[in-house]
Amino acid sequence: MADEVLHVLLTRVPSSSPALLPNFHRLSIKGRVYPAILAKENKTVSGKVLKGLTDAELEMLDTFEDERYIRKSVEISLVDKSEKLLAEAYVWSNVDDPDLYGEWDFEEWKRLHINDYITKTKNFMERIGGA
Repeated sequence: MADEVLHVLLTRVPSSSPALLPNFHRLSIKGRVYPAILAKENKTVSGKVLKGLTDAELEMLDTFEDERYIRKSVEISLVDKSEKLLAEAYVWSNVDDPDLYGEWDFEEWKRLHINDYITKTKNFMERIGGA
């Protein structure tokens, strides 16, 4: 998740470390600008692990990600160390979703969609009474 989006949701950007999620794949979703991740052997998702989240912040992320995602325990590797850690990731709930395809690109998303996505995230926060 982009730092700018985290800031809207949590009113802060938690510390993080670059991380790899082995045996998962990040896919595009037809008609959506955000991605899905699903288990997929011999694939790896690069991203970051957030540190020091409070229970309230986790609850906010759960609400934002909604029922289309399931928060699951996964094993990640930190990029700057060979250390493996248990973390939680939001995994797409429908493994047979016909709308999933290809590979989702964070940099392309940031270039094309971040401003609209931040606006939509602010609207979400207003709807739930969080802003």
